[in-house]
Amino acid sequence: MAVTEVLGKMGLAFEKVELGLVQFSDPPDSRAAEAFEKELHALGFSLAKSREMVWVETCKLTLIRLLGEGAEAQQFPVSQILSEKTGVSYSRLSQVFSRLQGMTIEQYFIELKIEKAKELLSDASHNISETAWKLGYSSMQHFSAQFKKHTEMTPSQFRKLSRKPRRYLDQIGKK
Repeated sequence: MAVTEVLGKMGLAFEKVELGLVQFSDPPDSRAAEAFEKELHALGFSLAKSREMVWVETCKLTLIRLLGEGAEAQQFPVSQILSEKTGVSYSRLSQVFSRLQGMTIEQYFIELKIEKAKELLSDASHNISETAWKLGYSSMQHFSAQFKKHTEMTPSQFRKLSRKPRRYLDQIGKK
């Protein structure tokens, strides 16, 4: 909505705005593009400058959406989903992602899952085994071990904290 508001305020014609994408009706001239970039930066957004950055952002947004949809949405391997979404081979995507983000796609997805687990564990209506299942873990033991590795506490210990430290999903993987 913020991007749509900026586009309207600047009088820039666009066909659609989605999370991570603006499709212009007519590409803005360099002066308008620079002004648009400044407006986005003031809101905490940035423009993807290269095709590779677009691939990385597409991967990140796809993984965040998959996580939001739950384990049932992950009927196909993540590598296949990302390749289809970007039109790039997974090996190439993996290489580019690692170079630009300083972590592998798998590491990024695990960090997303841990943050989502924190969200679910903060809600008393989700127990630990339900949380593990919703995030696509094959066992509660695997989930607990991975959670402890990344947070230095067990899911039970996290649940008992009065103030539960969390990060926004879109802040994961930022250099």
